[in-house]
Amino acid sequence: MGKTTGFLEFDRHGPQYRPVPVRLRDWREVYEPQSDDQIAEQGARCMDCGIPFCMQGCPLGNRIPVFNDRAYKSQWADAARQLFSTNNFPEFTGRLCPAPCESACVLGIASDPVTIERIEYEVAEHAFSNGFDVAATTPEETGKHIAVVGSGPAGLAAAAQLRSVGHAVSVYERNDAIGGLLRYGIPEFKLEKRVLERRLDVMRDTGIVFHTNVHVGSAAMPLSELQASHDAVLLAIGSTRPRLIPVSGADLSGVMPAMTYLEAANRAVRDGVESQLSAAGRHVIILGGGDTGADCLGTAHRQGAASITQIEIMERPPDTRPNDQPWPTMARLFKTTSAHAEGGERLFSTETLEFIGEDSVREILVKELSTGLTERLPANLVLIAAGFVGPELDALGLNSEPFVTPRATLAVDENWQLSGLSGSSPVFACGDAVRGQSLIVWAIAEGRSAASAIDARLATTASALAAPVDPYMLSW
Repeated sequence: MGKTTGFLEFDRHGPQYRPVPVRLRDWREVYEPQSDDQIAEQGARCMDCGIPFCMQGCPLGNRIPVFNDRAYKSQWADAARQLFSTNNFPEFTGRLCPAPCESACVLGIASDPVTIERIEYEVAEHAFSNGFDVAATTPEETGKHIAVVGSGPAGLAAAAQLRSVGHAVSVYERNDAIGGLLRYGIPEFKLEKRVLERRLDVMRDTGIVFHTNVHVGSAAMPLSELQASHDAVLLAIGSTRPRLIPVSGADLSGVMPAMTYLEAANRAVRDGVESQLSAAGRHVIILGGGDTGADCLGTAHRQGAASITQIEIMERPPDTRPNDQPWPTMARLFKTTSAHAEGGERLFSTETLEFIGEDSVREILVKELSTGLTERLPANLVLIAAGFVGPELDALGLNSEPFVTPRATLAVDENWQLSGLSGSSPVFACGDAVRGQSLIVWAIAEGRSAASAIDARLATTASALAAPVDPYMLSW
């Protein structure tokens, strides 16, 4: 514990946002930098509890009190060593994780929790800027070759872990660039793609080979071919089938899944052109109140939408922790993101009844659930951010028993392996494809655990990786 009275002396202070009129003119990340002194002060607030519930709240089991203390003391090398030993990509989670660790922070019982996520961000950035080790490597080669299908956070974490003990790893991505959701689902203002490219460069340097534009399950690359040419195959294909809203007018032009819109926007930013699905000058409706909806909101702001309304069928969450969601659980609270602070209207307890238009959507009919009153809202672009219903399994031939669960996710055993699948090599699965739509930190944790299970199955360096986590373990 760096400063015994730190939590009494210092208040919680996260980074400041760049001014709204400034940040809406570009796609850069929204925060102003913090000084090392400011970060040290926040690290000093950590109480180094006898039972660090923050570590239990983190699916990765990050040694949070340790790197908080090292940040307080400006011992960045040791802080990085601690953090990278449990988290392959803290530069991602430090930007994108909703921080269940902070919900479990003991200080949060009677005060504001420690800014764990931002300290994690700073430790990662100091590691890169100072040339510290940011990836585990070994000079040994096992002679085993593993194929990882999917290059989102779960697939990348598994690839990094497997390569760290000397396995040859090839990552196959059906899109034209590596990164999965990190590449095309997360807006630039939350994760500048230079951060992703920086990590991919590190992974290439360790010997991981990336293949793009390869659709595993197609005639050109059947799953059986990967099995025949590798010692093991890991499916980290995510949960990519969007949950749609089956009401009249759902097939009108201008009504689309949120990810269709976000991918087009990310491609446009990368290429320096206007998106083919731009919100410029349009009345935008976002159906869904979660993080994906907020991503659409911030994107539409930057594209110059005429108006934006975000609609949530659930009631407005409370501002403070409700009695049925006690500490240290991750409570569902009302959240104002950087995108919400930029403008737009939010409607809660509102149901979508109909999309109205001829060829293209013009209006949306909604009902306020508490009163039963209906209203028409102008709508030239409707983005459905209502979540996902499972992985795409048809092309892989895994869309029936015994390969799927009642939740339409991939069924795996306690070692992350698909059972009942023929072929010359075992097939494993992890991440959202198994768990269902979840957090980036869970994807990384499951990628690491699946890698450990694969390593143990290949019986080469079974002791080098941590024991796998039970794939059926539920988060808060």
